[in-house]
Amino acid sequence: MAQDASTSARGDLILRNLTKTFGDFVAVDDLSLTIAKGSFFALLGPSGCGKTTTLRMIAGLEEPTSGSIHVGTTDITDMRPYQRPVNTVFQNYALFPHLSIYENIAFGLRRRGISNDLIKEQVDKVLNLVELPQLAQRKPGQLSGGQQQRIAVARAIVNRPALLLLDEPLGALDLKLRRQMQIELKWIQTEIGITFVHVTHDQEEAMTMADTIAVMNNGKIEQMGSPDDLYDSPKTAFVANFLGQSNLIPGTVSGNDGDNLIVDLHGNKIAMPKRRSSATGASILAGIRPEKFRIAPEGKGATGNVLTGGVVSDISYIGVSTQYQVEMPWGKELMVFEQNDDDSDFLKKGEKVVLSWEPMFTFGLDGSQDASAGAH
Repeated sequence: MAQDASTSARGDLILRNLTKTFGDFVAVDDLSLTIAKGSFFALLGPSGCGKTTTLRMIAGLEEPTSGSIHVGTTDITDMRPYQRPVNTVFQNYALFPHLSIYENIAFGLRRRGISNDLIKEQVDKVLNLVELPQLAQRKPGQLSGGQQQRIAVARAIVNRPALLLLDEPLGALDLKLRRQMQIELKWIQTEIGITFVHVTHDQEEAMTMADTIAVMNNGKIEQMGSPDDLYDSPKTAFVANFLGQSNLIPGTVSGNDGDNLIVDLHGNKIAMPKRRSSATGASILAGIRPEKFRIAPEGKGATGNVLTGGVVSDISYIGVSTQYQVEMPWGKELMVFEQNDDDSDFLKKGEKVVLSWEPMFTFGLDGSQDASAGAH
């Protein structure tokens, strides 16, 4: 029988050449990955990209077609779910409706034969950690969605697993509560120091909580890094579009000026830092995030990189910012977000405008890619 590693295995989570196929469909494709012990790691991607299948293989709920899973030096690939140093929090929380909150949390400890005194000490500790000690004797049906979510986390961490797997855990909550829980989950992870592996399709959720994000697409990791690294320096059109919004404009590299590439965008010459370009040939997609643009009526002075001849085609006021759609002479619409932090007049639909931005905010992608890949 496989060794029980539920309390002994510790260390980095290591996936080696992990593959999962369902008939002819490759859900996870030769995935190799090391997740550092004690980190908050997010697998981010659209439905069907392989993130949940990866999580289920780590949990032991799905058997890999090939490859291996290790926690530290312990190979857990063939272990039963209950033998692994892993607990999972699901979107539906999976609390026992007939048991009190105290007994829900104590359930795993009782199965391990731990004394009542130690159970009480551990349950009280995690109830205080999630700030719900007053709810110990209630049933799950008497709790709000946010409270049930915190109890599900408390039940998962009371056994001190090496890994806590979070499968879209905030999906059932409303927007305000979801944002509050993002901050609380990050705080809990920092407090207890357990490795969190979080699966989500919500880019904001991943960026708020995770130290490292792996963006998945078609069973593979498209790019991995810190939230700011992925956002500021995406390497593919898919990552640029899936993580936030991007304006990707086809152009041609026409030369260089020291540290910058000179790029022709439909007759407009712009500069781009060489270090921020992953293009290999003359064909390039110049990327600018909507909030990096400055927008002004035509004829007003503009500095840095400049695109002329735009016309405002749509305006959306969303409180903190105003979102403009600007149609360019070559037929493409660009998205511009302008902060509403002064009393300047709003532009009007049909108004001619000039767009400008600082060269350092431009990133370059290989021009052979589909500029719409990963767009929401």
